[in-house]
Amino acid sequence: MKKILVLCTGNSCRSQLAEGYLRYFANGKAEIYSAGVETHGVNPKAIATMQEDGIDISHHSSNHIDEYKNVDFDFVITLCDHAQQRCPFFPSNAIKFHQNFPDPAKASGTDAEIMEEFRLVREDIKKYCSVFIHDNV
Repeated sequence: MKKILVLCTGNSCRSQLAEGYLRYFANGKAEIYSAGVETHGVNPKAIATMQEDGIDISHHSSNHIDEYKNVDFDFVITLCDHAQQRCPFFPSNAIKFHQNFPDPAKASGTDAEIMEEFRLVREDIKKYCSVFIHDNV
């Protein structure tokens, strides 16, 4: 079974969304992990926006990359330029992918405007994850 790690800065938004969608699209055919180069806790707006799409990530936790240093990943996906630059060396043959997504946690404006940014990023990550699973798992 393939092991996939999604990595972003704080493991609070983008990687949490990706973990949820990768699990959904893989449908048990891959082990999905997410982590950050820092840990910021799972953002409640990330949980809410995924719930709108029928995916429950409320049980997810914010994990640090060091927690997985002994896991032999098949794929490592960085979701932001910051994580890509700080991504540690993995002593494995993991194939690395990178796609920079905006951080919805940095959105400003009214609550409605911020949630709309979360939805836009969610939809971009959803499309990316669907294609990734189709092409690699």
